[in-house]
Amino acid sequence: MLLAQVKYTLGTIDQAAKAIWAVGKDYSVWSLVGDMGAGKTTLVSAICKQLGVADAVSSPTYAIAHEYELIEESARKRIFHCDWYRLHDSEEARQAGMEDMLYQPNTYTIVEWASQAPELLYLPYLCLSIEVLSETERQASLSVG
Repeated sequence: MLLAQVKYTLGTIDQAAKAIWAVGKDYSVWSLVGDMGAGKTTLVSAICKQLGVADAVSSPTYAIAHEYELIEESARKRIFHCDWYRLHDSEEARQAGMEDMLYQPNTYTIVEWASQAPELLYLPYLCLSIEVLSETERQASLSVG
């Protein structure tokens, strides 16, 4: 079920991140879908900025996961930003601790390349798909997985 679509450029990414968060904040697990170079990490960075994350957000491709801290409604929460591109299957994802990350309380887990181990995602989760419309424009589609 399609929840929303948001078109954006680098110049409007902060507004897009705010709109995406308004829809996605109720989901603790997000699957982030998009081609290589579509701007997945750039969008995650903009969302983290909207949430007041002080750390620099970078691609977790080689680390598999990065952890960021935020304060939401006077409660300390964490964001796990994962990249499963290099994982071969769900067993390897489990051995890397990804399943444990998904079930931690007071967290949001954003997973790039969740298609490597989709059975680890519990329902419902937010599917955030980024489509490249042009060299400068993207469209984010949000649906329930």
